[in-house]
Amino acid sequence: MNYYVTTSIPYMNGEPHLGHALEFLYADILARAARKQGAPVIFSTGTDEHGTKVADKAAELKITPQQLVDQMSQKFRDLQKVMNISNDRFIRTTDKAHEQRAQIVWKNLAKDIYKGNYIGLYCSGCEAFVTEAVAKENKNNCPHHNKPYEKIQEENYFFRLSNYAPQILYAIESGSFRVIPATRKHEILNVIKDGLEDISISRPKEKVSWGVAVPGDPGQVMYVWFEALLNYITVLGYPEHSDFKKFWPANVQVIGKDILRFHAAIWPGMLLGLGLPLPKTLYVHGHIGVEGKKMSKSLGNSISPHSLIDKWGADVFRYYFARHIPSYEDGDFSQERFEDAYNNELANELGNAVQRTVVMVQKYLNGIVGDIPPAKHDIAKYEQALEDCRFDRALDEVWEQVRGLNQYIEEEKPWAIAKEGDESHLREVLAYQVSCLLEIAGMLEPFMPDTAAKIIYVFSEGVVRPIKGTLFPRTDSPAQKG
Repeated sequence: MNYYVTTSIPYMNGEPHLGHALEFLYADILARAARKQGAPVIFSTGTDEHGTKVADKAAELKITPQQLVDQMSQKFRDLQKVMNISNDRFIRTTDKAHEQRAQIVWKNLAKDIYKGNYIGLYCSGCEAFVTEAVAKENKNNCPHHNKPYEKIQEENYFFRLSNYAPQILYAIESGSFRVIPATRKHEILNVIKDGLEDISISRPKEKVSWGVAVPGDPGQVMYVWFEALLNYITVLGYPEHSDFKKFWPANVQVIGKDILRFHAAIWPGMLLGLGLPLPKTLYVHGHIGVEGKKMSKSLGNSISPHSLIDKWGADVFRYYFARHIPSYEDGDFSQERFEDAYNNELANELGNAVQRTVVMVQKYLNGIVGDIPPAKHDIAKYEQALEDCRFDRALDEVWEQVRGLNQYIEEEKPWAIAKEGDESHLREVLAYQVSCLLEIAGMLEPFMPDTAAKIIYVFSEGVVRPIKGTLFPRTDSPAQKG
């Protein structure tokens, strides 16, 4: 069964931050888990590179928009590399293939596109129009940029989103288009029930020069939000490529809560207009604060993912954000909790279980485990948690096993069995410990691929092969500094 997972594509007006890293991680866990099940996988990430903000920023830096997006896009690739993200595709909306396919989509939606005068409220910071209802709710002030919405009047092309509201509503309510968690599902259902208006999908070229041209109308460019959403099918080669035919609809699309309306109302409308099936699941994650406060430039409390990965390693970073940021709610990064997770959960609980087992097999069995019976713990809750994108709960299940193994070691006391000289029983106990560690490693593979590989390397042959150093080396530890 083919498996297709996507992240949203970050906009190129800012540096990669913890929120981007979290989203890459979540999608990566899903992709790795699907590959482990033997599914052919396409996992796509990318960058959103058109629009006014990019052009304005480039002008400010006295470089071309293309030069700016080339520099910025590379930063996101670099972050994915150091995080050990296993994406198969990386799409840029300035790719010629994407631009050409976006124009094919426009032509294929022609029956739902019309030209008209648009009068609406707009936030230049978000590069987004808002409805009167949203403006009223926000007291006519954009909450993200803390400035009033501008009233804009211009001639644009519109997409008949209103035509598809009943179908979108039915798809979400019936679960054929699953929006999780339930809080986000209810949120978008309320938006749809309030009524979906037709949406503006172009801007005059005189106002937005940096964008994809509207086919047959050189005076208009595609609205950046409309065009960016198309990456999920253009990256597969819509409409003719075999990848598109084999992998669409997406199994899971991973997005942040601030872009829910675009992905759960507008995107489904565009797909229905093209006669395409909707994604199977839209997983909507929360935002990350730092030490109880919202991350912001003005507070100066932004944390670069690189600073943590450089010091602690990718797997420790992946563990903390998968387990200690709630999968279904907003989360918080705390340096103290991060260090606590490293010391107590990773080094003391998992690291010690591995280290003690290695030492005992070497000491009492000359490093030879022999036959390893497969561990047979019930992992149904772990598998269901992954299916529901509850990554925190999946790791809770893994840690139940880690703690259970440590308890088993304390209760069985292999060192005491060795003193009694009961080699058969000792071999049985240590083989069970190894078996448990291999099962734990298998469950950890999607979350902490390097750690899982190390544990498998140490034990899988039935002969212990110790690794140099510790399971979780820190670059700032004395041992690592030589």
